[in-house]
Amino acid sequence: MMGVTEALFREDAYLSTAEGKVTGINDRGGILLDRTNFYATSGGQPGDTGFFERSDGTKIAVAGTITGETKEEIIHLPLPDAVRPEIGETLVLHVDWARRYKLMRMHTACHLLSVVCPYPITGAAVGEDESRVDFDLPDAGVTKEGVTADMMALVAANHPIFTRWITEDELAANPNLVKSKNVRPPAGAGRIRLVCIGEDASVDSQPCGGTHVSETQEVGEIHIGKIEKKGRENRRFRIRFGALPPV
Repeated sequence: MMGVTEALFREDAYLSTAEGKVTGINDRGGILLDRTNFYATSGGQPGDTGFFERSDGTKIAVAGTITGETKEEIIHLPLPDAVRPEIGETLVLHVDWARRYKLMRMHTACHLLSVVCPYPITGAAVGEDESRVDFDLPDAGVTKEGVTADMMALVAANHPIFTRWITEDELAANPNLVKSKNVRPPAGAGRIRLVCIGEDASVDSQPCGGTHVSETQEVGEIHIGKIEKKGRENRRFRIRFGALPPV
């Protein structure tokens, strides 16, 4: 392991620009920093792209961001032909904000869907234009029109969204906070990050390391484009931006 990266995005998802010092370059050319605002691929949310700016104005294009041996090691992947910075060099880190903000809105929409459909989650993927959440749901019994209306009611209510930290013991005492059927939050760090919706988390609270908007109204207009049957007890809900198209 080459070191621990301070993940600035965990406390401030709106930090589109920051400074970080280069602490290492791995054998594949990945850049490690002491701190970063670039989100690393995890939990179904893609890692950030953007560029680093050197003191002379030279730009280093970042094509992706991933984790290393642990979640605390964040690796920035430059384009193959990009220059490599020097160890100890301070860079200005510019996230592709338009892309990140769409992912923040989409990730938040996935949380709203899990409120409307309170079933065990078997899979999820966040995308810029479409996201999906899979539920352990034997008989759908729900319609895309009904789910869309319920999600948009949460958007319109403009509930606040915030994060708080709990201990692993607190999570163990409240197992229902985990909505995923097969995936548990990583243990060993001593604390778990919760994403909460509503005053005093009255709407929802669940472990999540991703980036989200600060109030539900920012999600904007969304709809369920399709509900697919993926096995006897699995239903896939596809979330898309915009209004539900007329039949």
